[in-house]
Amino acid sequence: MTLVAGMKLGPYEILSKLGAGGMGEVYRARDPRLERDVAIKVLPDRFAQDHDALARFRRESKAVAALSHPNIRAIFDIGTDADRTFAVMELLEGETLGDRLQRSALDWRKAVPIALAIADGLAAAHGKGIIHRDIKPQNIFLTSDGGVKILDFGLARLVTNDPTEGNGLTATLTLETRPGAILGTVQYMSPEQVRGQPADARSDIFAFGCVLYEMLTGTRTFARDSAAETMTAILKEEPGDMAESCVDVPSELRRDIMHCLEKNPVERFQSARDLAFALTGIARDANVGEPAKRKTPDKERTEASVAVLPFVNMSSDRENEYFSDGLAEELINALCKIERLHVASRTSSFAFKGKNQDIRQIGEQLNVRTILEGSVRKAGNRLRITAQLVNVADGYHLWSETFDRDMEDVFAIQGEISQAIAQALRILLTEEEKRALVKPPTNNMQAYETYLRGRQFSHQFRRKGLERARDLFIRAYELDPGYATAYAGVADCCSMLFLYVEATDAYLKEADDASRKALELDSELAEAHAARGTAVSLNKRYGEAQDEFETAIRQNPELFEAYYFYARACFAQGKLEQAAHLFKQACHLRPEDYSAPSLLANVYVGLGRKSELEDANRRALEAAKKHLEVYPEEGRALYMGAHALIQLGQHERGLEWAKRALATNPEETDVLYNVACTYALLGQVDKGIDCLDEAITFGYGHKEWIENDPYLDSLRNHPRFQALLERLEVDRRADI
Repeated sequence: MTLVAGMKLGPYEILSKLGAGGMGEVYRARDPRLERDVAIKVLPDRFAQDHDALARFRRESKAVAALSHPNIRAIFDIGTDADRTFAVMELLEGETLGDRLQRSALDWRKAVPIALAIADGLAAAHGKGIIHRDIKPQNIFLTSDGGVKILDFGLARLVTNDPTEGNGLTATLTLETRPGAILGTVQYMSPEQVRGQPADARSDIFAFGCVLYEMLTGTRTFARDSAAETMTAILKEEPGDMAESCVDVPSELRRDIMHCLEKNPVERFQSARDLAFALTGIARDANVGEPAKRKTPDKERTEASVAVLPFVNMSSDRENEYFSDGLAEELINALCKIERLHVASRTSSFAFKGKNQDIRQIGEQLNVRTILEGSVRKAGNRLRITAQLVNVADGYHLWSETFDRDMEDVFAIQGEISQAIAQALRILLTEEEKRALVKPPTNNMQAYETYLRGRQFSHQFRRKGLERARDLFIRAYELDPGYATAYAGVADCCSMLFLYVEATDAYLKEADDASRKALELDSELAEAHAARGTAVSLNKRYGEAQDEFETAIRQNPELFEAYYFYARACFAQGKLEQAAHLFKQACHLRPEDYSAPSLLANVYVGLGRKSELEDANRRALEAAKKHLEVYPEEGRALYMGAHALIQLGQHERGLEWAKRALATNPEETDVLYNVACTYALLGQVDKGIDCLDEAITFGYGHKEWIENDPYLDSLRNHPRFQALLERLEVDRRADI
């Protein structure tokens, strides 16, 4: 029976009817206890006698109520009155996405933030084992204040292992099945739902793909004249070519939609979280709707941009260069905390160390408008630091200062320089940024100097350098047990030693322990969360790693290492789509880096994206060439450049680079492994397996990476390759 104004359901007074659907009628009501208006959905009478359905509804409503997610309509209460079962929900002002699409399709720049909000809501629900099963435009609400809410989550079933739980078709499928009838939910169903198979999170992703396709094209993906024809289309037909009707939509977005609409669930995005990451990458590229705090696009952010060159060591002791370099690096890290300021990376800036190059040329190469340069004279406990900010366009000084202070004032000096740069560039700092700029990492100057020495060694991508850096970081936190950054440094060194030198349990445990300690000391340190993410991912605790990497990115959206090592963790799991988006973000943050585009190319091989593969290889090769101009014998740049050369058709030169890499470090596991990849790309199977065998002999133990690395595909069918995998598995069981 339809309710009228003045009637009551429990304590709630009905004010007016808002609408009706297959799953019940919705009313506006007043909650006199909290003095607020709410929405009440009354379930259809046919559910009143179904005690199992009612019990499930109450259980699921409680689960949804516990989510408390901004993109899911909140459930406040459930109840029964006079055989009427109802749910009390958040009252929303605005319109459904379905109503909005009745007027026109959406521009992709407006559609992506809506889609991202839906994906975030789905990810939160799926993470708690709740799937929707009825994602469609009418179940997406666009609030008048710009919000996005998923409706009717309280009618979803909890995911269980019980196949009798059904396929989630619900009553909406049977509402209109006559030939020629107006279709309801059926056109957003996944193939597995149409077949009557159990639905899971990937069914929601298929429906999401249908919704996003409709948002951009204005047409329903599989809609036909009858339910039967529509179901046949879902099972057997491909969606219309979006390139014809949506020529201005980025190809990456069109590709992601098609990925959602794969017939086989295994070939879709495997989670809404992966989908959200894909959309986040597109949003960031377009600077629309990004959920994390980001800086402005490259073409705008050069308005406030700076490169910090290595400070000149003016001390009589040449060994004090670690301090002058460290000071410049610490300033780079500090300035990165200013949201509206683009800061060239350490790798870019330090490439000009010792070069007497014109400021304007440096600015042009680094794409910055200002340069910070300076010098350091250290004598005992006294410091003289000079710094000047130079305008690239005309070479004039915007600011300069000389600091004659005691060593204990070094952090205050760094803060003063950072704030002076912001003031000179007319950047208004937030209170949070001001606090971040003056927060000292330690009050123990001996610990700080030891840490800076360790940083100098940590940039040497070799075993001895990483081991020396680790020892110095340990000494730093022994001098100051509260030095969180030093613990994070130890964790990173051990993770790198495990990855690139020798995969031992000792390195894993030390990385795990040190990263945990870093977070205990400073939970707001993005570097600590990134170090923790890397450590636990190497321990194959991928869920925990994901949380840590995402936290690091939220705390510092410009932290290259968070994106890079998160991408590596995804690659190791075979999550190539997500790895591609993360590697792309890493490339964006550090344009001069060769590692991220090289691994991005590797991912594109696995995804079969040939056009993008060529672009990534060209970028990796150019970056490797520039790096080798400064560091001509760095094995990593050589073997990654070799991969790019071979895939660009320069086989002989690629092989030459690989041999040079092997000559620099013939027993380093990362070199041996990557030279094996070089031979595999060339189809030289025996040589590839020989190198891979040597890499494993010297300590390479990353079985998951080998299993998912497309560069090794030419070796996979060889009996020796299978034997190597079995050997790794035996070694792993022995370690356990």
